[in-house]
Amino acid sequence: MADDVSPNQLQRAETGIKSGGASSTGAVSASSGRTGGGFFTVYKRGQGYWTRMGTLFAAILIGVLTGEFLYAQIHANFAVSKSVAAAIGGGFLVLWFFFCWRLMNKPRNVDFLIATDSEMKKVNWTTRRELIGSTKVVVIFVILIATILFVLDIAFGLFFQFIGVLESGPFG
Repeated sequence: MADDVSPNQLQRAETGIKSGGASSTGAVSASSGRTGGGFFTVYKRGQGYWTRMGTLFAAILIGVLTGEFLYAQIHANFAVSKSVAAAIGGGFLVLWFFFCWRLMNKPRNVDFLIATDSEMKKVNWTTRRELIGSTKVVVIFVILIATILFVLDIAFGLFFQFIGVLESGPFG
């Protein structure tokens, strides 16, 4: 489709799409998420980067841990050599990574990750100063409540020892 469009028209189309306007040529730019291309083309490249990287990291972690678990269980519970167990674990990893690649490049899933990334950018994150101040308040409050509960526990222990309900006091 872009073959019949001149480079100037494509640049104007990209500028119009990036600025929110509609292009007069109807050309689809590379940054707007063209679905054509090869099998390993990344859908909407560059959008939702950190959300995609977090998802990729989690998928890799799950895959590696599961592959290692399969290797250990197959080697320990079945009469197979280490190389066969490693091949099964490695085969799982290859299938897992292929599955994750396809799943993370489906347009519906990518649009969800991009929307998540844009919503995370809208969050009003606290400053370092506010975070330290809030942490101080929480720590002081926890210490105060723990002290009050300790004193009340000792007082009730001594009281119940005094009236004969307990044979020994809180320290005895």
